[in-house]
Amino acid sequence: MRQIRVNEAGGPEVLAVEDVVAPTAGDGEALVRLHAAGVNFIDVNQRSGAYPVSLPFTPGTEGAGVVESIGAGVGEVSVGDRVAFAGVPGAYGEHIAVRANRLVPVPDPVDDESAAAVLLQGMTAHYLVHSVCPVVEGDWCLVHAAAGGVGLLLTQLARRSGLRVIGTVSTPEKAERARDAGAERVVDYSEEDFAAAVREHTDGAGVRVVYESVGKTTFDRSLGVLAPRGYMVLFGQASGPVAPVDPRSLQQGGSLYMTRPQLADYTRSREELLWRGQEVLGLVGSGELRVHVHQRYPLEQASEAHRALQGRRTTGKLILIP
Repeated sequence: MRQIRVNEAGGPEVLAVEDVVAPTAGDGEALVRLHAAGVNFIDVNQRSGAYPVSLPFTPGTEGAGVVESIGAGVGEVSVGDRVAFAGVPGAYGEHIAVRANRLVPVPDPVDDESAAAVLLQGMTAHYLVHSVCPVVEGDWCLVHAAAGGVGLLLTQLARRSGLRVIGTVSTPEKAERARDAGAERVVDYSEEDFAAAVREHTDGAGVRVVYESVGKTTFDRSLGVLAPRGYMVLFGQASGPVAPVDPRSLQQGGSLYMTRPQLADYTRSREELLWRGQEVLGLVGSGELRVHVHQRYPLEQASEAHRALQGRRTTGKLILIP
């Protein structure tokens, strides 16, 4: 089978297609023939060495396809089932062996490309809105990169929960996407200061939550737009890691809270995984949650997908087709 391998950390050019022996399903595992794999910033960070991993490795943590075989003791899925997964390494290939208890069934109204495009980022948006911090209808939140893969889904789920969304983007085209997803106010940070815009739009009160995925270049100003007892939810670092934070700055900002969550800790049990995954896929199937696939790439063009994602040339999601 073909899969992408990274033999040394570096730029997109280190992504190489190799022919390897296909895996088999071990005890408790299912062998999945992949029809699509999602491209995410964690893949970029692992490839570049920003998130160190053991070399060599196959990138990708999200995909969808069909179960081809199962190992001993598997009761969660059967051969022929359509399934998706997130948070499982090695998705940039034609086959993958996955622990069966980490697979989420894909409902009939949802195609494999949409499932691969939405599961990781959709469950991320789900835990951010429903589980990370207490919010109530009418609360203001700031969503950075509101036209990105997570941003569009997060904006939709936040609005669905009654939150009022201010989103940041980098182009007029992305601004339109964010508005269409439900952002009440969109700030193009290439043209105006988002911190000043947030204060103006909230009459100086600030926001209850900042969903911070950009990191280094926006963090300090994001902390400054929180209302007293507000929540800084730092879940990404697209512009680079944030410098160490002096806890006294949280007090000075008005008894602020800060968390650095990750999806793995919000899908630890199968019950929680299925709750989030099935709710997200169910909303996609009913049309209540829209998935925007920006572009599809053949496996051989994984490097081009990474360049597009790093260069912020995308709105929505990029996927690979093995």
